[in-house]
Amino acid sequence: MGQDARREARQYNCRMKKLLAGIDFADDSSSVARQLIGVTVLVDGVGGRIVETEAYDRLDPASHTYGGMTPRNAAMFGPPAHAYVYRSYGIHWCLNFVCREAGHGAGVLIRAIEPLAGIDAMRERRGVEELRQLCSGPGKVCQALGVSHLQNRLALDAPPFTLLAREEEVMVQAGPRIGISRAMDTPWRFVLAGSPYLSKPMRAPAA
Repeated sequence: MGQDARREARQYNCRMKKLLAGIDFADDSSSVARQLIGVTVLVDGVGGRIVETEAYDRLDPASHTYGGMTPRNAAMFGPPAHAYVYRSYGIHWCLNFVCREAGHGAGVLIRAIEPLAGIDAMRERRGVEELRQLCSGPGKVCQALGVSHLQNRLALDAPPFTLLAREEEVMVQAGPRIGISRAMDTPWRFVLAGSPYLSKPMRAPAA
């Protein structure tokens, strides 16, 4: 490859990257999901440290995008580093971060965070006092942070969202995802090791 071709390739790769909080959101969802552990997410100043995520991809039978694009999942096919918000079982909103290039259909579900900022607002929205119960599940996260369909498709690098890179290395554990009926053994659930703020304890590996 000549010098000009290499320069063009580097420029192309730079255009494809979508860096935010030290993470390339154009990367595979499983890589982004792991790297998000320890990152702080705020919505209008309310939020905390991400301690649990799950990755989903278009080729993954458990993903909303597996069957192709629909009006409901269109945001997940959008550009990387945007929000995909959907309602689960017609009750709870769930927040996802879109990954990969536009049109691919991949994302990361934010399952749990450690509350750090705006805790009084979280308690008022959730109607509970116990710190561990404020954001220990995807529906709880959205209720505590005030996330709904109004944030669907919004960019993560602009208000109301703020993502802050983790300040230190963290120990991440991986295991099967929760509450799905397909690809149940795919180890695309990622958690902060030892965190008391998870939605459920990490399943012990089979003997």
